[in-house]
Amino acid sequence: MKKYDRLIFVSNSDTCRGPMAEAIMKSKFLLASLEIVSRGLVVLFPEPVNQKAEAIAASHGLTMKGHTAKALEQEDFNERTLVLVMEDSMKQKIFQEHENVHNIYMLSEYIKEEREVKDPVGGSLADYGACYELLERMISSLVVVLNEEELLC
Repeated sequence: MKKYDRLIFVSNSDTCRGPMAEAIMKSKFLLASLEIVSRGLVVLFPEPVNQKAEAIAASHGLTMKGHTAKALEQEDFNERTLVLVMEDSMKQKIFQEHENVHNIYMLSEYIKEEREVKDPVGGSLADYGACYELLERMISSLVVVLNEEELLC
């Protein structure tokens, strides 16, 4: 039996890192089906993906068109959902603001690395590209971890 049914990537506003991670993850092969979404910690209104993030994703053959920012809600948490945040401070904020939370890790923590995925918002296109490359590498490692977990279940 598979460990998780759903994977949520959490970023600040759900307009850059989270949607990029979601798009990258959806392009990968997983042994078990998994619903993959992104959410934000601070989403005041639905807004589209950051234009620079969309341009970088498109340059890698991925699209985030149609994505609208959505806030992380209490209903998103259950024992069959894996929640991966970009920075440790986000994990702490989730524990402070929500009850009965399960399976929350920093993306790097889940793949046994020690690195946060910093927000490139306000930076150059090269900064967004570097963020994408980091996410691509980390998510490739994540796929290996999730597929290994699937084989062990």
